[in-house]
Amino acid sequence: MRATKRPEGRAPQSFLLLGLLFFLFASPSAFAQTNIVSTWLAAQTNVQSWSADLVQTRRLKTLAQPLVAQGRVWFAAPNRFRWEIGSPPDTIAIRDRNQLYLVYPRFNRAERYPLDGNQTGPWRDALALLEAGFPRSEADLNARFHILRQSVTNSLCEIVLQPRSAAARRMMPGITIAFDTNDFSLRSTELQMADGSTMRNDFTNAVLNPPIPESVFSLPTTGELRIVEPVKPN
Repeated sequence: MRATKRPEGRAPQSFLLLGLLFFLFASPSAFAQTNIVSTWLAAQTNVQSWSADLVQTRRLKTLAQPLVAQGRVWFAAPNRFRWEIGSPPDTIAIRDRNQLYLVYPRFNRAERYPLDGNQTGPWRDALALLEAGFPRSEADLNARFHILRQSVTNSLCEIVLQPRSAAARRMMPGITIAFDTNDFSLRSTELQMADGSTMRNDFTNAVLNPPIPESVFSLPTTGELRIVEPVKPN
């Protein structure tokens, strides 16, 4: 594998979207509408790993019809994940401890984003969202997000969050997550972008705490993979 450099003004939207998805997991637990946040936070300690099939729907103002793709996602606590979109996958996102890779198998190309905690400005705000992972306390949640509203309709509970960081809000004003109140499983996430576009992820066949091989969080080994690294902004 060989690495090259390229200019990077801010974290790409896909970087934020992937990170925020994993902030929104929940697991089976006692669930009370009157104290959703506290119960949700308590449930995070039950999640050691998670996998699911997904359907991703992107709605863009410039397109009359939405873009729909199927995929698969894996997560291992505290912050490792792999997200594949397409079959065979045309985009793979992998986070393994202190770095994030966005892989494009068709082009034998990967973008590497360091997560060393030294970035500042918009890049730091993007990393803060990604690094949120599973919040372990209400203070941790409130430090990053405003809870705009929560509601339960039939068997579906929705929570709407807004990033506290002004720079993050300029990229992503709101996030909606939906849970099934019968089995407390994550049903969907919907991310609202500043340009009016949305990305919705609907999950099926979810498995809580499955064994996940280490190879899931490794880069593909077939072919010559060209790695592109972003230049850190000043």
